[in-house]
Amino acid sequence: MSRPPLPPFTEETALQKVRLAEDAWNSRDPDRVVQAYSEDSCWRHRSEFLTGHAEIHAFLTRKWQREEGYRLIKSLWAFTGDRIAVRFAYEWHDEGGQWFRSHGNENWRFDAQGLMAERHASINDVPIAEGDRLFTWPQGPRPADLAPPPGLF
Repeated sequence: MSRPPLPPFTEETALQKVRLAEDAWNSRDPDRVVQAYSEDSCWRHRSEFLTGHAEIHAFLTRKWQREEGYRLIKSLWAFTGDRIAVRFAYEWHDEGGQWFRSHGNENWRFDAQGLMAERHASINDVPIAEGDRLFTWPQGPRPADLAPPPGLF
């Protein structure tokens, strides 16, 4: 199975890959998101280490059960050959209604079919007041004409 755009990446194709990933994660659909990863994809997500579709799917299911109101923006940081680095921020609230803005960096490596074979994520969570939220579009993909807030990255 091929998942264009394929490496080696240009600035244009790296930007496309980042936006496709953002849109998929904003769907909050583990079945959809897991299809972008190789069968043996290896992740480091905070302090968790995952391998393969089953572990990634279970992780995403748990994540979005806990992180309600999830909205994400990713930004291309760097790329070369089969690798892309992104900065990201997302907002979510817990079951008690406390909002958070989570900031981080991801390093991605893709196989020849354009599937992500490695994902290394470092993330920090900051509690915010509901009135301080920046990501208020309707649940789902960020509107194409909505740029990241200034100073976010």
